[in-house]
Parts: sequence; structure tokens; C-alpha cells
Amino acid sequence: MPFLFYDPTYLLFMAPAFILMLLTQLYVNSAYKKWSRITSNSRMSASQAAQKLIMHSGLYDVQVEGVRGNLTDHYDPRSKRLRLSEGVYQSQSVAALAIAAHELGHAMQDQEGYFPLRLRAALVPAVNIGSYLGWILIFIGMLLRATNIAWLGLLVFSGGAIFALATLPVELNASARARRLLTESGLIYGEDEQRGVNTVLNAAALTYVAALVTAVLQLLYWASIVTGMGRRRR
Repeated sequence: MPFLFYDPTYLLFMAPAFILMLLTQLYVNSAYKKWSRITSNSRMSASQAAQKLIMHSGLYDVQVEGVRGNLTDHYDPRSKRLRLSEGVYQSQSVAALAIAAHELGHAMQDQEGYFPLRLRAALVPAVNIGSYLGWILIFIGMLLRATNIAWLGLLVFSGGAIFALATLPVELNASARARRLLTESGLIYGEDEQRGVNTVLNAAALTYVAALVTAVLQLLYWASIVTGMGRRRR
């Protein structure tokens, strides 16, 4: 929706989100760049560390494989695959171990049936539809001056903010599991390495905070538009 950038009200609502997203990206890049250059004392690659953590956690059905791309690391619950990006898979850095452990945290959530993870997965279809249908209904409501349709569109559009909110505890919990796994398994030790792990994981968590702030502010913008419609009708 490029035309929204010509709306001063939209820019007023979204400016804090744009600034937060920019600062977050700079922080993430800085943290990853720094700690990807520092080799962990274990001298294990992220793929080897993941295998060790899988045995340590008893997740024997989880397989580790490489995937193309930069920071495309993820856990696929359907195939029970922990996929590590090209820059992480063979890396022995503190950052790579933190990323691998974080994704394994998601595998642990999947095994335990962690409710926030299930909730987020259940929201995906509705969010995919709502991200397009929501603002279309809002515009139809605006064109027809039908506030009921516009409010319906706002309700559908709110799925994005709800999904961002549901994602936050999932990611924070996975990071907490990663810290514990790396410490208990002995892959990370010493204050310096622990600080590196915390920095990388905190930077990653901040991206989800920024996504939530962006979704909420965008929702508030549309709510102000729809509310304004109702006032004009009265």
C-alpha cells in the first residue's frame, strides 16, 4: 500500500515503528557480525552442536540439515527438521551456536506440545487471509460509507497483531531454552561466551518486539480511520 506513505496521519502513526525497526536491524547486524567472528571454546560447528543438543534433550527424531540463504535458520515441525543456513551450519562461532540452540528450543516446544507454539501455528491460515482481506474490506466500507463492513475489515486485519503477540512468547521461550541447553551441555562456558549468546538471542528477540509494535500501530491507524468514518456519519 505505497499510497499510505502520502498520508501524514499514517506517517505519524508509523514513524515510531520505522525508527524501531531500523534500530533493531542495526543492532541485530552488529551483534551477529561481532559474535560470528568469535569462535566458541568448544570448537564445535553449529551442526555438530545441534546433534549434541539433540542427544542431550532426547529429541532423537529431529534431523539436522543445511538450507540455502542467510539467516534462514528454522525448525520445521512437519518434517522434524532443524535447518541451519549456510553461514551457520559449519560455523564454530558463538553466534552460530546460539542460533542452532534457539531453533532446537522450538523443537523442544514441538515435542512438548507447547501451547503458544500450537496457537501460533493455528493462527497462520487466518493471518494469511486477513492480511489481504482486512484492508480490502476497510476500503470497501470507506467507499460505500458502510461502517459495519469497515469494522469487519478491521477485525479481520487485527489477526496480524494477534499473531505478532502470540509469536513473542514462543520466541522468548525458545531463547530461554537455548541459554539453558548451551550451559547444561557445556557447549558454552565463561562469562564472555555467555554474554555473546545473550547478545545474539536478545537481538533476535527484539525483532519480534519491533514486529509487534509495527502491527499494533498499523492496527491503531486503521482503527482511527474507521472511527473517523463513524463520527462523520453522525
